[in-house]
Parts: sequence; structure tokens; C-alpha cells
Amino acid sequence: MKVLVACEFSGIVREAFRLQGHDAWSCDLLPTDIGGQHLQCDVLTILDQGWDLMIAHPPCTHLAVSGARWFKDKKVEQAEALEFVRKLLDAPIDKIALENPISVISSKIRKPDQIIQPWQFGHGETKATCLWLKNLPKLEPTNIVEGREARVHKMPPSKDRWKKRSLTFTGIAKAMANQWG
Repeated sequence: MKVLVACEFSGIVREAFRLQGHDAWSCDLLPTDIGGQHLQCDVLTILDQGWDLMIAHPPCTHLAVSGARWFKDKKVEQAEALEFVRKLLDAPIDKIALENPISVISSKIRKPDQIIQPWQFGHGETKATCLWLKNLPKLEPTNIVEGREARVHKMPPSKDRWKKRSLTFTGIAKAMANQWG
């Protein structure tokens, strides 16, 4: 399959699909962290390029309820972020998975089809991740493990904290590739 991993700089999901034999590409405004097929551009400009599947990771900065105390000060930014999400969900691609933490997407667009946790995929941590799915089954847990550490939530402030918090857990990436690829 021709797979687009939208808004991904890390290459984690892209590489999971590539290892399964797919023609997988990541796309982000940032360069990729690891070598591979990566388009550094606005993903909206390439949605019509004949993709079979898109896994989208839109920025959660103005959407996640963890930042709700600032919503009143960033109504324009949130409206723009929601419009971006709508465009991704409405892309002319047969199969779409959009992931984001618990966010206003649920109340402003629609409820997620599924909420997953890293501990369901081999990582002893908590980080509720919502999935909005189009023509895809729900992800089945692959390796339920002990531990419920909120490591991502407890990360200390740093200049690249946002980047570290946005990384997809490899167990989840592998499950996506194995089950949706």
C-alpha cells in the first residue's frame, strides 16, 4: 500500500509500515529525525497523491484538553487547528486514522472511535490516545503489560518537551502497521 503518515517528523510510524513492505512516507513541516522517505511540506498539498492509507498526527497544541485553561486566549488558533483536522478527516483517501490525545475534537467534530493506551501495546505507561477511524478496524491490543507510569505527562519543562511528548510509542506503531497494513 501507499501509506502517508501525516504530521510525523520522527519516522516511527513510517518505518513500522516500511518494515511491513509498504511504500510509506512521512510528511511534516519539520525535517525527519531518521532517514527515510519524508516530505517536508504542508501535508494539505499532497493529500490527493493517490494514497491508500493515511495515519495523521495533527499537532495537539491548541486542541488537547490538558491545555484547556488557555482555550479562552487562543480561540483563533483552536478554530484553525480544528479546520486542519477536518481537512485531514475529509481527505480523498480510502482509509484514515487520525490520532490525538483527549481533545476538543471529540466535542467540536465527533467522538473518537477508540481510545488506546501504551500499556496495551507493550509500554508500561499511560497516555490516553484517541483514534478517529475511516474504513479501518479498531486496533487490537498486542501486549498488555503491567505498569501505569504517567512518564510523558510528568516530563520536566525543556525546549523540546513538546517533541518528546508527541512521539508515537513503537508498540502502537507496530500494531498499526501489522493490523492496518
